Amino acid sequence: MTLRIAMWSGPRNISTAMMRSWENRSDCSVVDEPFYSFYLNKTQSPHPLFEEVIASQSSDYDTVTRALVNGPCSTPLQYQKHMTHHMLDNVDLRWTEGLKHCFLIRDPHQVVNSYFNSRGVCTAEDIGIIRQAELFQDISAITGQNIPVVDSNAVLNDPHKIISALCDALEVSFDPNMLAWPQGTRESDGVWAKHWYHSVNLSTGFAQPQNITLNLNDEQMRIVEEVMPAYLLLKEFAIG
Repeated sequence: MTLRIAMWSGPRNISTAMMRSWENRSDCSVVDEPFYSFYLNKTQSPHPLFEEVIASQSSDYDTVTRALVNGPCSTPLQYQKHMTHHMLDNVDLRWTEGLKHCFLIRDPHQVVNSYFNSRGVCTAEDIGIIRQAELFQDISAITGQNIPVVDSNAVLNDPHKIISALCDALEVSFDPNMLAWPQGTRESDGVWAKHWYHSVNLSTGFAQPQNITLNLNDEQMRIVEEVMPAYLLLKEFAIG
């Protein structure tokens, strides 16, 4: 029987590096952002590669959830990379009951800076941090799980310590192969990888944290201030 792990993150949050980490285990396969097509079909948000994303996977919410809970899987572990902003308000979350969950957070200053640099525009809804806090509370109530939260900067500062602690919290054995991986693309990557995954495709492990000064403008700071309470709520539960 496959243990299915759902990691809930916003964009620009080492989420793809974390997916590489889990996929480098011999006992684990991964699912890359299975609700992206659903999200774009419902919102018509003008994301890069919009048409390709829509065509690449099912946009029917119930079809996706059935696959995530009961779909075929040939490995003992399945790691599902989810974007919190893909979970639109009022979607049925009962499907989450049978999975184990974890949440990945990052300082909003860094998220906003990175998102603007990658896409040129950014709203609070785009980065999903407020929605992330809502999902943390809702999924905790549905599952009764003491859900681990991982801070991206903590991972970069000490990958071995934090990834080991995450595995312990999920009751999964730690595998040293999670700390490094081969360069390049993966068959499991979504079609959006050619726009978003340039840096991670060059990586062979978790990058060293960068100590750079961010000079955010007024618009960017307003977004940071809007989402900061949700980030701080989640940070209270961070492991390590």
